[in-house]
Amino acid sequence: MRSSLPEVSRSAANVNRFPGSDMTRIDRVVVIDDYSVARGGATGLAVLSAKLFRGLDIPVTYICGDDAANAELAALGVSMVGLNSRDLLSAERAKAFVTGIHNGAATRMVANWIAAKDTVNTVYHIHGWHQILSPALFRALAPVARRSVVHAHDFFTACPNGAFFDYQAQEICLRRPLGAGCLATACDKRSYSHKLWRVARGSNILRLLKAQTDFGRIILLHEKMASFLVGAGYRPERLTTIRNPVAPLSLQRIEAEANDEFVFIGRLDEEKGVEDAVAATRRAGARLCVIGDGPLRRSVEASGDHVRAVGWQSHAEIGTIIRKARALLMPSRYPEPFGLVAIEAARSGLPVIMSRSAFLAEEMERAGMAFACDTGDEIAFADALTRFSQMPGHEIRAMSERAFLMSPNLASTHEEWRDALLAEYYSLLSTNAVPELTDGVATQGVFR
Repeated sequence: MRSSLPEVSRSAANVNRFPGSDMTRIDRVVVIDDYSVARGGATGLAVLSAKLFRGLDIPVTYICGDDAANAELAALGVSMVGLNSRDLLSAERAKAFVTGIHNGAATRMVANWIAAKDTVNTVYHIHGWHQILSPALFRALAPVARRSVVHAHDFFTACPNGAFFDYQAQEICLRRPLGAGCLATACDKRSYSHKLWRVARGSNILRLLKAQTDFGRIILLHEKMASFLVGAGYRPERLTTIRNPVAPLSLQRIEAEANDEFVFIGRLDEEKGVEDAVAATRRAGARLCVIGDGPLRRSVEASGDHVRAVGWQSHAEIGTIIRKARALLMPSRYPEPFGLVAIEAARSGLPVIMSRSAFLAEEMERAGMAFACDTGDEIAFADALTRFSQMPGHEIRAMSERAFLMSPNLASTHEEWRDALLAEYYSLLSTNAVPELTDGVATQGVFR
């Protein structure tokens, strides 16, 4: 294990060191997410975890808000349970208004599964809930809270708008979530009335999750997330950092020094800063390839001849497209908790030009594989692109080689990530250990 990842290393190294863990069997891992099919993000990791656990022959149930139509997981023996519902953006508005705060059907689905199939050695891992399942999910999980892990892929566990970002002022927000300053601020990207709806939902999540300290662990993607959650009232001892697993987009180093096109990969939404990338490359006279889909896709496609938008692409397809790239742009406007794409690109040999607010920015810049700048300032961002475009080839190559060789130290492998999750599960089971009578004799190592 690499010492540069103390939290991941600690967890992964201790999978078999918890008292009695060698006698523990995990009966089943229940993975919970809004969706069963991923195009990246939290759902991608939820699906990946199910695959990795099945690789160890651990029984897995996947509970989701959609139709549970993931044939690949089903073929691996994952038991699929779906609500067969639509997400908030696709649902009828009045229904979305209600179910976004409390989805009663989701509560019943999860509660019924627990009542019928829960065992003392079943562990629950919640990845995504705010698009379909709603905070009501945590009410259903209350009876098994001590065996539940919540993965904070974003900031919805603390901040009503999920980003600690004031969309109206276009600046990072440091107000206490649901405090007086928060309630008085129109920070939502849509309207203040929508902010009040988010406040109602946020009140539910803080009541059902923050105030219910029985929930075993909250897993963070990066150490810097902790201060935001502690500021929202979570106790530090409830938080564990396990950095995301990363697979390179290309197994061979991309010869960035031979290329002149910048690339953006991600959701085409305001907070991801794709508009800033489009504007800065236009000002710098540079070309930009945009890979991804989202609400801003049409405006990106119509933004000028210097942009080619190729839509959503698979991991393998992205690896082919970016072989023409000189650097990845990651201009997130909010505090990016991890920035998976930045490390995926760096592991392929692409230098990264990124927002200073990204949690990985300081580490990647210090390692000589990235430039950090104020990507919200069009002139400053364009100047950084111009300087990078004019750098001598040997300097770009050196950055590319450092990225290719050193970026694995910033994340975990699939196996390390899997083992770190298992370490958390074993720790929860160990904490709840009780003797069990067998033929009138108490035996240790059987857990409640």
